[in-house]
Amino acid sequence: QVQLVESGGGLVQAGGSLRVSCAASGRTFSSYAWGWFRMVPGNSREFVAAISRSGGRTTLSDSVKGRFTISATENTCYLQMNSLKPEDTGVYYCAARATSIDTYLYTKDDSYHYWGQGTQVTVSS
Repeated sequence: QVQLVESGGGLVQAGGSLRVSCAASGRTFSSYAWGWFRMVPGNSREFVAAISRSGGRTTLSDSVKGRFTISATENTCYLQMNSLKPEDTGVYYCAARATSIDTYLYTKDDSYHYWGQGTQVTVSS
């Protein structure tokens, strides 16, 4: 059984940093691409970041570009969040999907097979 478990969320002041992690268990994730999404109050789930299976390509939403970084090892995906803003507040979800394509970036939530339970990130002003 595949499980994704996020950790590292919390409360931080505006301008601060957090790193959220997503640990996968149940199988080897070397053939998986990863993504991060967030649920912001009053909005639907939105794309934040994605990394290709090879790890060689990443993409970020315009709202976090220049502030967030996504990275991954074989079984763990990370989202480093710097210069946090109150509008970054929300529940952050990691996602993974099996793929045979090394370089493709998946930015749609319905592209993913597995999801974590979410971790709350709150940025105070």
